[in-house]
Amino acid sequence: MGAGVMQPGGGGGKRRRRTRRRSAPMSEINVTPFVDVMLVLLIIFMVAAPLLTVGVPVELPKTAANPLPGEQEEPLTVTIAEDLSITIQTSRVSPEELVPKLRAIAEERASDRVYLRADGKIPYEAVVQVMGALNAGGFSDIGLVTDIGGPSLGGPEN
Repeated sequence: MGAGVMQPGGGGGKRRRRTRRRSAPMSEINVTPFVDVMLVLLIIFMVAAPLLTVGVPVELPKTAANPLPGEQEEPLTVTIAEDLSITIQTSRVSPEELVPKLRAIAEERASDRVYLRADGKIPYEAVVQVMGALNAGGFSDIGLVTDIGGPSLGGPEN
């Protein structure tokens, strides 16, 4: 039988030196934090958007009418509160200065559409008087703002 030849180092195979590999820079972007931030912002805007509407607190009457289509320009809103105070957007106006202010606003606007919000508890006469003032101020396209879910009075249910 033949004699075996031993290599220096003993174990028969080549010893490999263990080297730590340096981790290469990642070339992929981690989008998870970005998605998390965007979802939080989406929720914030969804909650905040209804709060941004201009308004004086009024109890709107309920009807079965369909909503009007949207506009390009921010709509002008006139509100009659329960105490018969009149508000244009957010500024309170006396009945005497209503028509002059409406005329000044009508000159600056491209649309003659105005939304009239009136508390359901005020007399019909007050609503009609403000509608006459809106017409005298240059606004002929008047939309009455109501809440949905009122009686249909025999009409088709939506």
